[in-house]
Amino acid sequence: MTMYSIGVDIGGTKIAAGLVSAQGEIVAQTRRPTPSDDPTKLEALVAEAVLEVAGEHEISGVGVAAAGFVDAAGEKVIFAPNLAWRNHPLAERVRALVPFAVHVDNDANAAGWAEYQFGAARAANDMLMLTVGTGLGGAMVTNGNLVRGAYGFAAEVGHLRVVPHGHRCGCGMDGCWEQYVSGNALVRDARQLLSEGGELAAGLLDVSGGDADRVNGPMITTLAKAGDPGCVALLQELGRWLGEGAASVVNLLDSDVVVIGGGVSDAGALLLEPAQEAFTKCLTARAYRTPARVVLAEMGNDAGMVGAADLARLAAQGH
Repeated sequence: MTMYSIGVDIGGTKIAAGLVSAQGEIVAQTRRPTPSDDPTKLEALVAEAVLEVAGEHEISGVGVAAAGFVDAAGEKVIFAPNLAWRNHPLAERVRALVPFAVHVDNDANAAGWAEYQFGAARAANDMLMLTVGTGLGGAMVTNGNLVRGAYGFAAEVGHLRVVPHGHRCGCGMDGCWEQYVSGNALVRDARQLLSEGGELAAGLLDVSGGDADRVNGPMITTLAKAGDPGCVALLQELGRWLGEGAASVVNLLDSDVVVIGGGVSDAGALLLEPAQEAFTKCLTARAYRTPARVVLAEMGNDAGMVGAADLARLAAQGH
């Protein structure tokens, strides 16, 4: 009988679970809404989704990708900015509800691992993954190994402090990189543009009816793809922040590829091109080194699920 693993990606709005082969193929999948303020209900829904996709298959393990700081043992979510978890024994709680081994990892780590194994970085040796979604997540692979750090908190690049006394972050600090490179940052700046009025705000004004609360990331991306100059400028600014920050991280890691994923990456070249330009300008000794490739992720919304499943498979093998 073929052995599969199960990946669960817990997002702010949905729980996605998939039955995944060792080659990264999703055989079956399901979804549930995320009850962000009720950990007990969330765990019950995770278990329900796992059992649904498991069916009668032989399962090596369950990987859970969570948006938060996960300990190095893959057991606890120490802190989650957008979910009600503080030192939360997520693996133990889910393990009590399903008859499988359970391993928890950070969602960006899971997505990054999927891109490294099966996606945009599969030909690379050293990778930096940046997930530009509601916030900014990161994953690092060095010499073929996912970097977790001493306590499991490595690659939290979104919380590098880039602007002293800058915008307040959900982590409690101010000036974090994700306050300038994220879906939240994009929407905040778009709403500011709308409030200021002027020619650059015309497209947003027309689509939103002047209601700032209606402005969201997909609206901005759609307008930008249609050529709206205000929204194009917003994505260019976000891309500049993304590329400059990525250059600083690559100066530290010497990665050979930078993968850009997350919901905001749906903007494609509108985000990638200014990021590539800023990255090249800010990379130290750029005339004397082979610059990292900056590419868009290939695994899409399945990355966290596939990566979590593969990391669970490896954990079951003792890796």
